[in-house]
Amino acid sequence: MSEPLLLSGGRVFRGLSGGFAEALLIEGGRVAAVGAREEVEAAAPAGTRRLDLEGRVAIPAFNEAHMHLLPYGLGLSQVNLRAEQVRTLDEVLRRIAEAVKKAPKGAWVLGRGYDHGALDIGRHPTATELDRVSPDNPVYIIRTCGHMGVANTAAMKAAGVGHNTPDPEGGAIERRNGALTGLFLERAKRLVVDAIPLPSEDHMVGAIEAAGHDLASRGFATASDMNVGMTAGLHEIAAYRRALSEGRLIQRMWQVLAGNPEGIAESAWNEGLRPDHTDDMLAWGAVKVFGDGSAGGLTAAFFDPYLESAGGGTGMFMFPDETMDRLLALYHRQGWQLDIHAIGDAAIEQVLVGMERAGEGDAPLAGRRHRIEHCGFLNPGQRARMKAHGIIPVPQPVFMYEFGDLYVKNLGLERAEAAYPMRTWLEEGHNPAASSDSPVSTVDPFINLFTMLTRKTNKGTVLGASEALTAEQAVHCYTWCGAYSQFAEDRRGTLEPGMLADVAVLSRDIFAIDPEEVLTTEADLTLRGGVPVFDRHGALRAAAAA
Repeated sequence: MSEPLLLSGGRVFRGLSGGFAEALLIEGGRVAAVGAREEVEAAAPAGTRRLDLEGRVAIPAFNEAHMHLLPYGLGLSQVNLRAEQVRTLDEVLRRIAEAVKKAPKGAWVLGRGYDHGALDIGRHPTATELDRVSPDNPVYIIRTCGHMGVANTAAMKAAGVGHNTPDPEGGAIERRNGALTGLFLERAKRLVVDAIPLPSEDHMVGAIEAAGHDLASRGFATASDMNVGMTAGLHEIAAYRRALSEGRLIQRMWQVLAGNPEGIAESAWNEGLRPDHTDDMLAWGAVKVFGDGSAGGLTAAFFDPYLESAGGGTGMFMFPDETMDRLLALYHRQGWQLDIHAIGDAAIEQVLVGMERAGEGDAPLAGRRHRIEHCGFLNPGQRARMKAHGIIPVPQPVFMYEFGDLYVKNLGLERAEAAYPMRTWLEEGHNPAASSDSPVSTVDPFINLFTMLTRKTNKGTVLGASEALTAEQAVHCYTWCGAYSQFAEDRRGTLEPGMLADVAVLSRDIFAIDPEEVLTTEADLTLRGGVPVFDRHGALRAAAAA
């Protein structure tokens, strides 16, 4: 542990209940004192270093309660196709062509983040178009939601996919006039993904570390990997354990095993892995199962159909009810938290019923803090049942920023405005854990905060203004609520005496500025247990001892 540290000269946000303080004292990796400056300074022992906030604000460090840290790290070296940079098919192809030039002949070229709704062509790229820039190298690009992707001809050949390959359960291989387009939806993606060479352990550990440093630079001291095993199977567990042992794990991690039949939950259980919250740096807490797809990709499952102008239909369930019930009952009885993906109201209903059935008899739901991930489009009755059972929504407000206009196009204004009801959840006591689902959406917490404050999309459309939060509420959802969803609210998520000194110092006091200014705010300093994991300006190194 480093010597004690005193922060003053700006506001300290203790948490939603505690409000603001003038100073914060950190000692032994924990908050030793917080409150009036004079009182905190009096408690500081000799040799305490002092950091002047210079009008900035210190908050509990952000908690990324739902993201995919390893895929995010691996994606840092893949072709970036995100919509904020790529708006045309020509730019998609140009970036793929550049990557192909640098790759050995026959090596896979992977890209992530395109949004067909934001492209000038208004559709997914096709295999034929990818073939034009990569006739020999297999190419696979993933839509921003992660629920569908496009493969070129070489990639489909490597995966053994042909015209007669059947659609798997919970997935689809798109064909037009009998010809493969290259688009793979939902569980059909595994046909291609399983043909991609696995990353080495060295590569994965490096990706974990790179992602961790990136998150630390944004104010995160806690993160998660929400589908461990879907990139490299059980090897991912070994990579995380090695990253921890080598001091290359930057965030405290909440790990969620892939629980679909193609996941690793069963094999990990057979090899002895059990729910374990005792290690704050690497907690194996939950299992994930997919209920449906994405609202932007028209595969989230709804009771009412998508607009006819968007394509109609009611989306796609990943599994029939009996399979979902069996999986949820199995993982519930094994002691795992259930972190189940469901976006549309029909999928939320299937998952909620499955959880309720799993909790019958001698294994009640009370105290288990099961989670419905995303939980974007639900009705009041479903909210009431979740509250009664202590089932937590884990939403991504940033979806409204990045995909809100597409929700309007696909579902209509009324349904889009009711999506991700943050204020309603908070006021009803659901403890919604705000997160990004990165690399699906940007991991930038300030865009997420801006969305919670304004309900604005990236085109400036305001959707459901009544669901906007105050800055204090938004930070609460991004800190304490995440800790609560990980059974860690007794030690993380607020800056009260005795809590772990996970702190982010922001470049501006976000509680006292216009929401638009939040977008350009940065994290200047991130502490994990009082130890700096990021120091933008080297201020802590220069902090003087008294």
